[in-house]
Amino acid sequence: MTSSNHRPSNHRLRRTSAAAAILLSAAVACSPTDGSAAVTVPSPSAEVAGYCKAFHKELPEKVIEDVERREASPDSPYTAAWGDPAIVLRCGIDRPAEVGDPNSHGVEVNGVGWVVDDRGEDGLRFITMYREAYVELVVPASYHADAGILVEFAKPVARTIPKSLDDPKF
Repeated sequence: MTSSNHRPSNHRLRRTSAAAAILLSAAVACSPTDGSAAVTVPSPSAEVAGYCKAFHKELPEKVIEDVERREASPDSPYTAAWGDPAIVLRCGIDRPAEVGDPNSHGVEVNGVGWVVDDRGEDGLRFITMYREAYVELVVPASYHADAGILVEFAKPVARTIPKSLDDPKF
């Protein structure tokens, strides 16, 4: 019986350690250090951008019983955040596949349709339907939220983002 001793070479360990260090540095560099919530900013068309800017001005300062609005990083009229961990809103996102999926779950809150994407331990993701701009709201599981949070956002959506032609009630 032969025994082989498979120990990684020092060269391979150095390469793996260097790669891990680079990944860790990139993650730290992308994380805001000022206490703001890191958000990927959408790049909407000019028309959609106008709707999103109007919507942004109407957003609530507090949601879910006193969870206060906070800085989103980078600052943008297409994003907003509340609380820690951050409840994150993005306006002007590309049309998500879930919107056209007949198996997606939906809910209507005060005249605004939303797709509900239950992400399990990651929380809930809500996306507007039948509007000229898509709005995404991601709520971490730690808030134990349900579609009731959408009441805070339905009025601003209804006031600032017109219904689209694909709205079955249009």
